[in-house]
Amino acid sequence: NLNPDWVKKFEIPFKFNESQQLKFEIWDIDSSSSKEFLGQIIVELAAILATNGGTYRQKLTTGGRSPRRFGGELLIRAEELSSNKQIALMSFSASNLDKKDFLGKSDPYLVISKANSDGSFSVVHKTEVIKNNLNPQWKPFNIRVQQLCSGDYERNLKIDCFDWDRDSAHDLIGSFTTNLRKLSAGPSQQNIYECINLEKKNRKRKYKNSGIIKLNSISIIQEVTFIDYIRGGTQMHFAVAVDFTASNGDVRDQRSLHFLDYSGRPNSYEIALKSVGEIIKSYDTQGLFPAYGFGAKIPPHGQVSHLFPLNNNPSYPYCRGIDEIVSCYKSTLSSVTLYGPTNFAPVINNTANIARGFQDGKHYFVQLIITDGAISDMNNTLDAIVNASSLPMSIIIIGVGNADFSAMDFLDGDSNALVSHGRRAVRDIVQ
Repeated sequence: NLNPDWVKKFEIPFKFNESQQLKFEIWDIDSSSSKEFLGQIIVELAAILATNGGTYRQKLTTGGRSPRRFGGELLIRAEELSSNKQIALMSFSASNLDKKDFLGKSDPYLVISKANSDGSFSVVHKTEVIKNNLNPQWKPFNIRVQQLCSGDYERNLKIDCFDWDRDSAHDLIGSFTTNLRKLSAGPSQQNIYECINLEKKNRKRKYKNSGIIKLNSISIIQEVTFIDYIRGGTQMHFAVAVDFTASNGDVRDQRSLHFLDYSGRPNSYEIALKSVGEIIKSYDTQGLFPAYGFGAKIPPHGQVSHLFPLNNNPSYPYCRGIDEIVSCYKSTLSSVTLYGPTNFAPVINNTANIARGFQDGKHYFVQLIITDGAISDMNNTLDAIVNASSLPMSIIIIGVGNADFSAMDFLDGDSNALVSHGRRAVRDIVQ
């Protein structure tokens, strides 16, 4: 596509600064993952916002002190977003669409665009392609109302139905216009639309339509944010677990992630604890953090433990504030023997057992695991995460050092929900 209209919208927290510059680069990426620079523009934010009509245009250049112009230009549409926190979940289906392919039926998909102040339209969503089907039913999709219509229920929405082609431009089957106010009324006669191809209509006297598209379902929900929960009275509780396995290196070795530097210079784990602590300390109003270690031989008998309190008090494993956690951590380093294996399940299950008793919406638990990356009990950890996914609980894994963290990435179910013994996680609780 040499005239792309990118669907992905991005938001910039706006703090006005006339001289704030933004750089946009355009690259061509081929199937072998190599890429070629197509040009760039550098523009002040104020210039974009001040453009008459709402669309800023600038020719692409090579950049540098003597920029050479490339072919093409970049168009940027910007607008201030409302504070609307609603999300629309909707689905569409079609019937009797025009057949566009010579050797088969059409491969239809929908493109939804919102009207701009200058009369143009910006693409906000594309559905999946349904192959070889003139009566498709597209999957339900979520879209923020801000993105869909900038929070304006009366803003025109244009919905185009295209036939996907592998080797040529996609063919327009037909279009119709509507708005969120009308769609929000739900499935009804008013949300059944004739799909009209104007070119075909002008050419054929007896033309009626190129198919029928109807709204199957719609629900509009309020997006509740982290701050909404905090302001609503939800109490946050943070638990800390530190990896004391031998893969971190001997505490006497300067290359060790647990190096005990008596000159006062913090090691990697201290830096991680203090960095995270600065963030979480304001959200846990009690300031008491249960802090554990795992993967070490502990006194007095030298048995390996995967859940031992850093303050050496099993009946009250709480530290007051991050400084006390760091102090107990350093004291523990002097008394335990780094060992292994690296088991996550015990610390996750410990917090999950506590969270299981607080499901009234007034409490939320976060398990912080600070580790050098290796993991030994993957199957048990998957079980623990899937079991905890229905509880008011999240798990944050903080990696230190330069180890292979691919196992940690796998536990973060952003792309696919975690599955263990045939059971799927209720939601993604790992970051």
